[in-house]
Amino acid sequence: MKQIKIFDTTLRDGEQSPGCSMNLKEKIEMAKQLERLNVDVIEAGFAASSPGDFLSVKTIAETLKNCTVASLSRALPADIDRAYEAVKGAVSPRIHTFIATSPIHMEYKLLMKPEQVLESAEAMVKHAKKYVSDVEFSAEDATRSEVDFLAKLFDRVIRAGATTINIPDTVGYVMPEEYFAFLTELREKCPALDTVDISVHCHNDLGLAVANSLSAVRAGVTQLECTINGIGERAGNASLEEIVMALKTRKDFYNADTRIVTQEIMRSSQLLSRITGVKVQPNKAIVGENAFAHEAGIHQDGVLKNKQTYEIMTPESIGIAAKNLVLGKHSGKHALHARIKELGYDVTEEELEAAFVKFKEIADKKKEVYDSDIEAIITKESVRVPKVYSLDRFTISSGNTITNTAAVRLRKEENLQEQIESGDGPLDAAFKGIEKIVGKNLHLDGLSIIANTEGKDALGDATVTIRDEENGKTAQGRGISTDVLEASLMAYINAVNKMIYEEKHESESM
Repeated sequence: MKQIKIFDTTLRDGEQSPGCSMNLKEKIEMAKQLERLNVDVIEAGFAASSPGDFLSVKTIAETLKNCTVASLSRALPADIDRAYEAVKGAVSPRIHTFIATSPIHMEYKLLMKPEQVLESAEAMVKHAKKYVSDVEFSAEDATRSEVDFLAKLFDRVIRAGATTINIPDTVGYVMPEEYFAFLTELREKCPALDTVDISVHCHNDLGLAVANSLSAVRAGVTQLECTINGIGERAGNASLEEIVMALKTRKDFYNADTRIVTQEIMRSSQLLSRITGVKVQPNKAIVGENAFAHEAGIHQDGVLKNKQTYEIMTPESIGIAAKNLVLGKHSGKHALHARIKELGYDVTEEELEAAFVKFKEIADKKKEVYDSDIEAIITKESVRVPKVYSLDRFTISSGNTITNTAAVRLRKEENLQEQIESGDGPLDAAFKGIEKIVGKNLHLDGLSIIANTEGKDALGDATVTIRDEENGKTAQGRGISTDVLEASLMAYINAVNKMIYEEKHESESM
């Protein structure tokens, strides 16, 4: 059985997806979850792109213990130097350098001749090799490049010390059968490829990223680059959960498997959604809300008789467990901590204290407390930022025959500030009040509210995206409460706190 390495780029390519930016604390929490998922390589960022990215790559590299941590870098000495400074503290550091190789990219983007590209790629791999033994080289836009040129290029960079060669479908252009033939021809014309790991990085512009990645497995590649929930530039990347479960479910066809702990898939998907505020569509393969739902009578009848009639994998295999009542309002902190550990989360004493306070609040309001309630609490608390502002109280008057007004009082350290505003709706009025108190000119870019858990008293899970009108910077916030208005206000305040945290973080990094 061939082992396929999983290279996760959620924190680099995934984060480049509009609306998916993460702060340092969120990136660390996501990286820890990827480590639990048992990915082979985490591409933690692009260290040379900004001081913030450098710090996040460096912190992740120094935090994780059980996987390779990589930083992307252009084929430039300064980029490679910066990448090494970021990853050198990792247990297993990797420098991932790239240069474009298609005629259109070389002529119009790089303004370089093919021979210049060959020389630059070889020189930069040698430069990276001075720092680390593990060097990945990527030929950007490989699928629109000439096979003979790529064969020559790969031979040179492998001789220079590259240990992984990535052959990406950067713009999601190639077809699965075409990719298989392309990779097969490359291996024939560059025998040196059989001495290193061959990787592919497929984009989803035509909806074929997963299909192309799986076709590449049949062509002999040994590493697949992907993201949780398939997030990434434009239409996204190949989806990790779809690739992994396709290989696991169809071992008979691919004769290949991964090291992924599949029971961590759903938790990884949900954590990313909660951090970014970007939900997966209900019919998304593997992790969508309807992935294991059966509504048609004939399907229900078949599943009741034998699940394999309509389920080719089990919900438990990706971490969807039976929903049990586990704790109530009389439960103590030790019981909560034990259950959090059972659910697979590690929390600090401070995070446990904050989670316990929230748990008690919810337990007083809900008749039943489920695992999903606890996960909603703990994932929110574990990625929280310092609370510059917190919600003290609010009163809202709303109706279709009166002016919507909101009185909102926020706490900042020991000080209380209150503001009364009117608006087009109850939330508009309340958000205006918060905006006045914090002294920022904010625009609401997005708001979503879902019932995150089961029952009439389900937790309302609110996610907001706000934009600072003065500098254009955005922040996402999340709030949970049995009261959807309170959840929305908490989410808005959480976004404000994240914005303040990022501003402080950026000023300290400069």
